[in-house]
Amino acid sequence: MTEKISKKKLARVIAFYLPQFHPTPENDEWWGSGFSEWTNVASAKSLFKGHEQPVIPADLGFYDLRLPETRVAQAEMAAAYGVEGFCYWHYWFGGRRMLERPFNEVLSSGSPDFPFCLGWANHSWSGIWKDEPHRMLIDQTYPGEADDRAHFDYLLTAFRDKRYITVDGKPLFVIFKPTDIPDAKKRFDLWRELALQAGLKGLHIVGIHMLDFADPGELGLDAVTLSRLAVTNTANSVVNEVTKNIWRIRRKLSLGGPRVVEYSEAIKHLVPDLNQFACEAYPCIYPNWDNTPRKGRKGLVLANSTPALFEAHLNDAVGALGERDDEHKLVFVKSWNEWAEGNHLEPDTKWGLQYLQALKRVIE
Repeated sequence: MTEKISKKKLARVIAFYLPQFHPTPENDEWWGSGFSEWTNVASAKSLFKGHEQPVIPADLGFYDLRLPETRVAQAEMAAAYGVEGFCYWHYWFGGRRMLERPFNEVLSSGSPDFPFCLGWANHSWSGIWKDEPHRMLIDQTYPGEADDRAHFDYLLTAFRDKRYITVDGKPLFVIFKPTDIPDAKKRFDLWRELALQAGLKGLHIVGIHMLDFADPGELGLDAVTLSRLAVTNTANSVVNEVTKNIWRIRRKLSLGGPRVVEYSEAIKHLVPDLNQFACEAYPCIYPNWDNTPRKGRKGLVLANSTPALFEAHLNDAVGALGERDDEHKLVFVKSWNEWAEGNHLEPDTKWGLQYLQALKRVIE
């Protein structure tokens, strides 16, 4: 299934991939036996008139990522509609790994034969998924060089895989919260040196830009992309613009939420001028967003997303890439399967394959 970048494709679409859809001992202990992200998805409630919850998966169903057949079906679907590869979220807590089974099996089995890269979700785990943000589950720490070297050794097996996505021959690695890493540049420079020693061409390190730093070079980043909290930060700016009617906001004031912003308005602000950043920048697009399955009335809803609006959003992102060479025409999608955040390309019972069909029309 591995496919070289086609000259017919206008961008290299990489979809973030959540490996949470299977039971783990830790989740059993914290949230009850059999818990996975599907627990939140299936128990979601409609919180205001017209609120479309729960959202139910269609073609792939309520799958279990321990099954190789599921992972193959996901990859075949993604490839058929123009997605170049998945960016699997990777969890490393001072040597302790979490949710590692699906990717470890992809790596060890060689299946599916579909491109991938890794993104380090380097944040502490709290009870925020169940609206318990002050309940600490796992604290993210950075013990020092020995841990950095052990972490790199673990990653190296993936970097050497023929399916691993590269930019200019360098393995692509995404960092969720680069500002949280002490001496980030020093650590990433060490990894680049270790990569060269291992016979690689280096690393292409992309930081998630949450509007929280000015100089990516100081953090040792090669590039940035906007994702996740950029949506929340964008929505927060709405509060100061309500009187100008820039945003149409609907609230259940008597019940205190959730915050609701029209998707058609939000996408006007989610693809910035990429030239404003002090390094190469890649757009990140959102097919939809509704994290009320996790956060209830404290959540954020980008309401009334449609495949046609998503297609326009993607067209904006592709246009923002300009005339850069094909290797650097990356567009990240948030996400392939973040069902409890309400952002997914996988088919649901309302829209089916229409978001994927929109993506294919633009990219190919």
